[in-house]
Amino acid sequence: MTSPHLASPSPSPAARFLAGYAPELISQAETLRLEGRLGDYLARRLPEPHQVRSDAALFDYVQALKTRHLRNAEPLQHVGFDAKLRVLQQALGTHTRRTQVQGSRLKMRREIRIASLFREAPAALLRMIVVHELAHLRELDHNKAFYQLCQHMEPDYAQLEFDLRLYLMHAEESKCGPSAGPPQAGPRPLGGPPDVPGGRGAP
Repeated sequence: MTSPHLASPSPSPAARFLAGYAPELISQAETLRLEGRLGDYLARRLPEPHQVRSDAALFDYVQALKTRHLRNAEPLQHVGFDAKLRVLQQALGTHTRRTQVQGSRLKMRREIRIASLFREAPAALLRMIVVHELAHLRELDHNKAFYQLCQHMEPDYAQLEFDLRLYLMHAEESKCGPSAGPPQAGPRPLGGPPDVPGGRGAP
């Protein structure tokens, strides 16, 4: 008699969202999730909200960071929130370049779109994803130079990338994201990202 095929168990939420991180970090995150403490952890780690709600406000926010860190980079023609960007497709922000014909000339149009879930995300996570997309103005690939530029614009980039993955994991379960709580003494961060400089990059 042949043995029935046994399907391999599905990976835990922490293993899915933190793929590539150290096993001990994945274990700690999964423990927080199972014990119902992940929301509290995130509320203490990321207590500050933001007021960037409209596309116009987001354009001003992105432009201010660009002017401060990438003054000589090519101008952006459009910045906005995009409800079509989904976590399941592993796209939380996009930087696109399109060639447009204007009369007898070709003009490059550059756009940054940020997933709509960041309207309600903590301020630090909005900054992290904007920094990620701005870095693509200089570096198209997720290489060493790209992550160095991210960390130049946001020194805590690597930890915030890790926190973003925890936030997305919690949001998937709660369907509404971590609840805001009163600021408390911040917990010790669970840990940094993989050995790739600056982490693995935004999902």
